[in-house]
Amino acid sequence: MSHSKKRRRGALVALGAGALGLGLLAQTAGAAPTLGITDVPTANSKAAGMTRPDVLSPELTQFAVAQGNMALENPSGATSSYGYDIDPANPLPMVPLPGTTAEAQKTEPDKNTYLVLKGLKGADPNYDYGTHFLFQGHETGSPGYLTRVNLDADTQHRVTLLANSDVNHAPLPTSIDGSTWDPFAKRLLFTVEAGAAGSVLQSTLDVPAKVQNLDGIIGKAGYEGVQNDSLGNVYLVEDSGGSTDPVTKAKNPNSFVYRFVPTNRSDLTAGGKLQALQLANLAGNPFDASTFSGDVKDLHSYGNSFKTTWVTIHDTAVDGTTAFDGNAAAKAKHATPFKRPENGVFRPGTNFGEFYFTETGDTNALSTANADYGGWGSVFVLHQAGPSASTGTLSLLFKGNQQHAGFDNITFLGRNHVAVVEDAGDLLHSQRNGLDSGYDFDVTHNYADGAQPVRFLAQGRDPSATIDSALGALSPAPADFRNEGDQEITGIHVSDGDPSVFGILGNKMPQPFRLTGPWRTFYTGQHGDNVTWQIVRRTGSAPRFGDWAPEHDDQ
Repeated sequence: MSHSKKRRRGALVALGAGALGLGLLAQTAGAAPTLGITDVPTANSKAAGMTRPDVLSPELTQFAVAQGNMALENPSGATSSYGYDIDPANPLPMVPLPGTTAEAQKTEPDKNTYLVLKGLKGADPNYDYGTHFLFQGHETGSPGYLTRVNLDADTQHRVTLLANSDVNHAPLPTSIDGSTWDPFAKRLLFTVEAGAAGSVLQSTLDVPAKVQNLDGIIGKAGYEGVQNDSLGNVYLVEDSGGSTDPVTKAKNPNSFVYRFVPTNRSDLTAGGKLQALQLANLAGNPFDASTFSGDVKDLHSYGNSFKTTWVTIHDTAVDGTTAFDGNAAAKAKHATPFKRPENGVFRPGTNFGEFYFTETGDTNALSTANADYGGWGSVFVLHQAGPSASTGTLSLLFKGNQQHAGFDNITFLGRNHVAVVEDAGDLLHSQRNGLDSGYDFDVTHNYADGAQPVRFLAQGRDPSATIDSALGALSPAPADFRNEGDQEITGIHVSDGDPSVFGILGNKMPQPFRLTGPWRTFYTGQHGDNVTWQIVRRTGSAPRFGDWAPEHDDQ
């Protein structure tokens, strides 16, 4: 077929209907109010060798917008598909051949950022790529890379490689996790979750994109969550898991919540101040963040409020622009570490005065920290007078339990409703016999009463992830096995794609699960087949490939 600009824009979106969620009509007793979606009663069970379908609330359905085996329109070496590294010199199959365990490295597209933009080009100078785009970094594989899913494009032009090297021609790092659009700097921001080797990358939108490492400005740390506020500050949530005690199975708090205050918000390379969040305990004294301290127990107890202060840990005007260890700097200035915080987002309608973030915890049912010290994971809310306030308060929204654990990505569904998804990991999946889920929390509800969030997604497990789970369970593990079988939910994202300052997440009131109109809801089933999905409200039948076209949602 012709791939000229004569193609009807927006004609092709759905790659396949899935997860119909039929027959689940009962609201779970004790659940908090919802957005008119019915609770899925249980998570999908895990059984060796058994696949499971995704199950959504019966009011919802989903369709794929990209999947791992889609070829990049502009491959570069092993960087040849959306979700796999296929080395032309040593090609490996996407799933092991009979009698073998070798398979291609899965690159794991991660956090989604949706933008509506005009005039973007790709590898084909004669093709009209439309106006609706989804951006991701990839968490594994070598080199790391950035992709753009062209939501209005056909399969041949569906996924564009933005970059797999930086402006200095160095390969991009692996473990690219978080992403957001900075409308002040007009750059995509990507986080590298690699401990002391982690950093923040900024990228242009062109193809190939110009990617710069900001490790001399924002530092090196296991950054994951990244979010702008209305003043151009960059909030960062770190996941640098602490050491695990072999007896208690508990991880030591080792990760921080940061705020970068740029000197010039339109140019992050101009420098600025990196700050980290510091808590005082309930008595107003320095917070004891050791794993089983009374302060950590208080932090994970309902009804408590902790005073917070942002402490400056690095200032380029004083300390220069040599790359530095942000985690070590936070410890040196006595900021407060958390138990694997991962992502954060501002609550809409609060003038960027409420910042909600997740804490993943230990993801091990044997941890003795689970009941009282945050081992199951938690959801916190930081209250401030405004996004640049130097002080505030921190409180607990929800303390996890075995059925609701390992909290990771987070996005608001409305003023009072926030979606939180799990990354419990294959170990906890087996221990609790339950795969990951996505939940709707009502932020006005006091969960101390024992109420539970509403499950809107019980994630399944595709054949590829099922094979990987079986390979990963072998003892000893095959020497050539390099993938994961837990198939987490990642990149949950609700946005209207507005690239202006007014479009910063937390400014407008979200309208999730829309089929037409500007607001869209995405997530990725990471690992396995690496499918990125759009969730919509059911309107009688699931959309078919080629059926959908956007209505009046160009910015």
